[in-house]
Amino acid sequence: MTTTVYAARRIHTMNPAQPVATHVAVRDGRILAVGDLDRMAAWGAFTLDERFADKVLLPGFVEGHCHLKEGGMWEMPYLGWFDRRDPQGRVWPGLRSMDAVVGKLTELDAQLAASGQPASAPLVTWGFDPIYFGGERMTVQHLDRVGDGTRPIVVAHANGHLLNANSAMLAIAGVDADTDVEGVVKFEAGPQQGQPTGELQEPAAMSLVFRHVGNAGLLAPLDDAGLRAFGSICRLQGVTTATDLVNRLGPRDLEVLRRNTGDDAFPVRIVPAYQGFHGSQGAAEGAAYVQSLLPTSTDRLRFGLVKMMLDGSIQGYSARLRWPGYVNGAPNGIWVTAPSQYEADFEVYHRAGLTIHTHTNGDEASLAAIDAVQRVLARAPRPGHRHTLQHGQMIDRPMFERMAALGLAANLFANHLWYWGDQHHDMTMGPDRAHRLDDCRAALDAGVRLAIHSDAPVTPLAPLFTAWCAANRVTPSGRVLGPSQRLRVDEALHAITLGPAWTLGLEHEIGSIEVGKRADFAVLHDDPIAGDPMALKDVRVWGTVLSGRVFPAGS
Repeated sequence: MTTTVYAARRIHTMNPAQPVATHVAVRDGRILAVGDLDRMAAWGAFTLDERFADKVLLPGFVEGHCHLKEGGMWEMPYLGWFDRRDPQGRVWPGLRSMDAVVGKLTELDAQLAASGQPASAPLVTWGFDPIYFGGERMTVQHLDRVGDGTRPIVVAHANGHLLNANSAMLAIAGVDADTDVEGVVKFEAGPQQGQPTGELQEPAAMSLVFRHVGNAGLLAPLDDAGLRAFGSICRLQGVTTATDLVNRLGPRDLEVLRRNTGDDAFPVRIVPAYQGFHGSQGAAEGAAYVQSLLPTSTDRLRFGLVKMMLDGSIQGYSARLRWPGYVNGAPNGIWVTAPSQYEADFEVYHRAGLTIHTHTNGDEASLAAIDAVQRVLARAPRPGHRHTLQHGQMIDRPMFERMAALGLAANLFANHLWYWGDQHHDMTMGPDRAHRLDDCRAALDAGVRLAIHSDAPVTPLAPLFTAWCAANRVTPSGRVLGPSQRLRVDEALHAITLGPAWTLGLEHEIGSIEVGKRADFAVLHDDPIAGDPMALKDVRVWGTVLSGRVFPAGS
């Protein structure tokens, strides 16, 4: 048996019994010893590897809510507000006005025509968010200005909950004034009153278009190139375990997942969550299917999670908010799953012994989830479940206290503080509720197990940036939302390592550097704990180690 001892400038273990060390011994992909060099000798002969002697080691970062399409979305042009770097290193510049978006679409339409693509070939894009344009909503009147109006155009929003389509696309999808599907937005006044605006909200409405162009969202089919690109991003950002937090897990998806994670060169452990809402089969069949996958789990591919969804997006105005609702008077959002149906399906998956992660953005949706879970646990107690509310951006202290009593964990969308904090303050929920947005401090104070996440590709996968958001709570305008809700740096780092590991039921294997666990490390050039909290997002990543295999970021 070969033992390798890695020396480092400092090792932050996230193990409170031994917070720091200078050496770690690895054997058979697991951690054999942690401490100083003398302690390593207790296990006999070893090879000393000093490639990390000037580096800092942390446990491999765990991204507890992202999507594998972070790697594959770049097959489509990006139309977002913020500059964004793709897996190949290309920077896509942000588009700062509706005219700029229409101009980019016009350019892309011309490129398709010049390449010989027929006018019937759809132009599908992503990353758009109109909330940055002062509340102006995109309609067919904008999109029909592109080209001669004959090419079908789909503009998927950054949040993954909405899209816009032009008149040509709506005609193909059969969406018109008579379409009676919740989420099909229609003009309320003017010469087009009663006609669809082209904005489609949430899965039921978006599916009217997706069935004609292929799913352009997070549930688009996986492919090898996209999955490999996702792995490259993980190496660059120090991530060794990542979720795909909604996946149909159909035969093609499973084939791609197994082929890639079965390759020793693949650098990240994947934990996909079965789509437990709007699926092709009921909860009983879904639960049996996920149970059948459990024995096929490997080190790099773990099954057992179920994803459920109650509401939509706050900035897309499809989330469900309690009184007093949206500060700008917008109507309340959409129940993606009716609360009664959610409770019934939740109970089926819960009784099957599976772990359920529930999307709740607005506080009305979070409260509905907490109420349902409380009733289910009263009927079917299950100590040690790891059910988790995902996003939970408007959860307040009383709700966190109820969650702690029920054993519910929280994985909060801390990146929202930066990407939409100003908009939430000014346009969606108003100052009071925005100051407790993604209230990590209240969760910890209540005793709730806490993780934080990026929801990539909604925002970029970068756990150190996510930790920076939770530790500083700064918006692009320089506003600090809830200074008293900021986390200490060590708490923020816990929320991207051991915290999400717990929500995935993997804290016995990953999330800290201690004996017996997988040898998963984030290798950093800089010490994130020694510096200013405002510098956390700028800490440089050298690469990762996954189960003892070294993956430099640039490899």
